[in-house]
Amino acid sequence: MSGLDGRVALVTGGARGIGAATASRLAADGADVAIVDVDESSAAQTAKEIAQNTGRRVLGFGADVTDSEQVTAVVDQVAEELGSLGILVNNAGVTRDNLLFKMTDADWDTVIAVHMRGFFLASRAAHRHMVAARWGRIISLSSVSALGTRGQLNYSAAKAGLQGATRTLAIELGPFGITANTVAPGFVVTEMTAQLAERLGATLEAFTAERAAVTPLRRAGTPADIAGVIAFLASDDSSFITGQTIYADGGRRL
Repeated sequence: MSGLDGRVALVTGGARGIGAATASRLAADGADVAIVDVDESSAAQTAKEIAQNTGRRVLGFGADVTDSEQVTAVVDQVAEELGSLGILVNNAGVTRDNLLFKMTDADWDTVIAVHMRGFFLASRAAHRHMVAARWGRIISLSSVSALGTRGQLNYSAAKAGLQGATRTLAIELGPFGITANTVAPGFVVTEMTAQLAERLGATLEAFTAERAAVTPLRRAGTPADIAGVIAFLASDDSSFITGQTIYADGGRRL
């Protein structure tokens, strides 16, 4: 795979899980990286650890991805402090799972806001820097839940929406040398899946074993598995791939 030397990446929701693994992988491949998270102290700590391990410039910032002013300010600050911004990874996400008859207005609004509004605000702010450079990569995290998952009406809607929105970005931004793609993970062991297991009354170990048993590769995914796909889409090796959704699910969609 081509390296990312000279590139600057911004990863939202990058303090932990898939976001942290992605920031680490992009830095290892040569990029300078900005981690943006609503938890500023965790973002700073994760950035410090990655910088120590990779020798790259890695900065941590606090911002709410649903707040337009905060997002614009942090994107511009990243471009100023790191010299440019060519790679955006829209990873920030939350869950508020419930069946339709139990789902509240707040459950719906929170999930749609973080995933969809966050994607919109970050992409809008970042693409200006990419257009100026005539090069860019916008990579957003969808999910196999985009295909429908019981108890995740809000999350499924948001993740499906990201796929459609990404295809539109690809059409609009392609003439400027900017690609836009989504990665749709299957079952990946993170803090979010641990919370899901707890909600279902299972231990994470039992829940993981159950999912692995019905996955063709017979294992659960790891954050590093997803980070590898994102790193490919950020590289020049993927320069003719845009508007696509790559399912990284071990062969099991649902």
